[in-house]
Amino acid sequence: MLRALADHGTVTAAAEVLHLTPSAVSQQLAALESEVGQELLERRGRRVAITSAGRLLLTHTDAILTEVERAEDAMRLHADGSTGEVRVTAFATAISLLVAPALARLRETNPGLDLVVRDAEGHQGITQLLDGDADLAIAVEHRGSPRPDDQRLVRIPLYAEPFVAVLPPSHPAAALDTIELTTLSGDDWVMTAPGNPIRDVVLLACEQAGFQPRVVHQSDDFRAVAALVAAGGGVSLVPRLAVPTPTLAVIRPLPDPVPTRRVYAAVRQSRADHPLITATLAVLTEVAEKL
Repeated sequence: MLRALADHGTVTAAAEVLHLTPSAVSQQLAALESEVGQELLERRGRRVAITSAGRLLLTHTDAILTEVERAEDAMRLHADGSTGEVRVTAFATAISLLVAPALARLRETNPGLDLVVRDAEGHQGITQLLDGDADLAIAVEHRGSPRPDDQRLVRIPLYAEPFVAVLPPSHPAAALDTIELTTLSGDDWVMTAPGNPIRDVVLLACEQAGFQPRVVHQSDDFRAVAALVAAGGGVSLVPRLAVPTPTLAVIRPLPDPVPTRRVYAAVRQSRADHPLITATLAVLTEVAEKL
C-alpha cells in the first residue's frame, strides 16, 4: 500500500488500484507506521505526503515485494507438483547404472525437481520407503520382498540381469565357455553377507544344482568380491551388470536356467500419482530400457 501511495499520489487513487476502500488503506498504513515505530506519512490538508522515514522504507519495498512474488510463485509451483524433492533409495549398482543417469537427465527436463539419493541394499530400501524415509525405492526381488498384491505399494519392473560365474584365472573351469554350477561345488566361495538378496539367489541356485556352497569370504561390495576371487580366494556368482571393469577375475556365463536379479521401482500407493514421482519413474524406466 505504501508503494501504491507513492506511485499514485493519493490514498483514494492507491485504494482504487488495490481494489480496496480508502479507509481500509488508511487503516493499514496506520498499522504499518505502528509496526515500524516511525511516522511514515504526514497529513497536509486532505492529502498525505511520505516522510523521510517512509521514503527510506520505500527503497526496500521493491525488493520485499519481489521476494514475496517469488515466494508465492514457488508455493504455487510446489502445489502444482512442478517443484519439490524426491528422495530415492537404491543399491550401489543401480545408483551407478540407473539413478545417476536419470538424475542427469532430470536436471535438464525437470529443473524444479531435486533428486536426493541414498544408498541402501535391495532389502533395506523398501523398509525405508514404507517408513516414510524415502519417496521411491529401487529394490531387488527376493524371498523377503513384499508380495505383488501388497496394497501399500505400486511396483514398476525396471530390468533383469543374469548372474555370471566369477573365477580365479588359475581355476580349471576358466578354460570353459560356459560354467555348470556343479563344477564349482567343491570350491571355496566368496559371497555377499546374510540378509543381502543376492546371497539368497546364489544359495537357491546352488541348492537347485544339488550342493551347499562352502562360504569362506563375505562382502557386499562387488569390487571386493571380484578382487578376492582374482586373488584365489574362491569362486562367486555376481549379477552381470555388477561385475567391475576391469577385473583380473575370469567371467563366464551360466547355462539355462540362469539365476537372475530382477530390479524394480516401488512407491507408496498414496504418492504414486504425484507429478514429481511420475516424472522420475518415467526417466528411470527410459534409462532401464537401455540396460
